[in-house]
Amino acid sequence: MEPTPPILHLSLPVRDLAEARDFYVDVLGCRLGRSVHEGADVWFYGLQLTLQNRPDEVLPDRQRGVRHFGVTLSRPDLTDLLSKLEQHTVTWLERVHTDHAGTPKEQTKAKFLDPSGNAIEIKTYADLRTGLEAI
Repeated sequence: MEPTPPILHLSLPVRDLAEARDFYVDVLGCRLGRSVHEGADVWFYGLQLTLQNRPDEVLPDRQRGVRHFGVTLSRPDLTDLLSKLEQHTVTWLERVHTDHAGTPKEQTKAKFLDPSGNAIEIKTYADLRTGLEAI
């Protein structure tokens, strides 16, 4: 038996499983994995994201804070995803903006909520090494 390469995994509570599944698959373009009454897996840019049908565990707005997850994309992929998001009703926490423009730390990013209020950040770096290494 061949060893399985590591796969990052995150599990999130969602208020409505069908609504969450539709958002991740139809809006964000994730591929649907296994799906059962209790939850569904979607492939979120290499991350196995499990959407748990647990409406009682979804955080109320006042408790969200800075907890979020996200993905770093190429600039063309970020532009494509932002175009998709603009065609849907999305709650933006931070509209697309660029930090540290014109410097080695330049990054363009946005943050929004899924239908259950889970915060997602998408971004790109002018130089990917700046996101992974100390400068």
